Amino acid sequence: MLRGLARGFGLIALLPLAYLIAALSGSILPANAGWRAPATGVRIFIEDNGVHTGIAVPKAALGPEWRVILAGQGVRDRRHLAHPWLAIGWGDRAFYIDTPTWRDLSPATALAALVGSDRTVLHVEHIAAPVAGRSVRAVTLRPAEFARLQAALRDQFAPGAAASGYAGHDVFHPARGHYDAIRTCNAWTAGMLRRAGVRVGRWTPFSFGVMWWF
Repeated sequence: MLRGLARGFGLIALLPLAYLIAALSGSILPANAGWRAPATGVRIFIEDNGVHTGIAVPKAALGPEWRVILAGQGVRDRRHLAHPWLAIGWGDRAFYIDTPTWRDLSPATALAALVGSDRTVLHVEHIAAPVAGRSVRAVTLRPAEFARLQAALRDQFAPGAAASGYAGHDVFHPARGHYDAIRTCNAWTAGMLRRAGVRVGRWTPFSFGVMWWF
């Protein structure tokens, strides 16, 4: 019996390693492998705060179906609505709101995220034009690719009122989709890019798996 228990605990201990190996493999295997960025088109940005990745899009390129989002329901400081860009990320409500950085992660939040949740949100920020750097990458899309991206993003918004965000410029909107250890916020970011036709990893649960493609 003791030997069986030891074997069971050993297998459990290997799960994080297996997850990491799978994440690395999924991150380096490309979807849309033939895609290359065009010389001209619509420029977007992929942002990374070390935990969450998101996609920044120019407001001027968004269609009329974005009117409600652009109106900034729940934004505390309305002056930020004049900023020309939207940054959008997706994730579990508790994980997103309570874990802006890794140092804010609690064991209870991590366990709840691994188990999974249907209480997902979209973090929407009204921001100035991003500046490319180590944690912010510029990507140029063809008009048809950007049209697919904005349609995919808009489809993620669920009905319901927005809640105030971390600061005066951002809000959390109710979102569609189930969050768990497989479909993380970073896997969501890559999924949106894949739907647009952009080359990115097949499964990217961590932010580095998204960012190294750009």
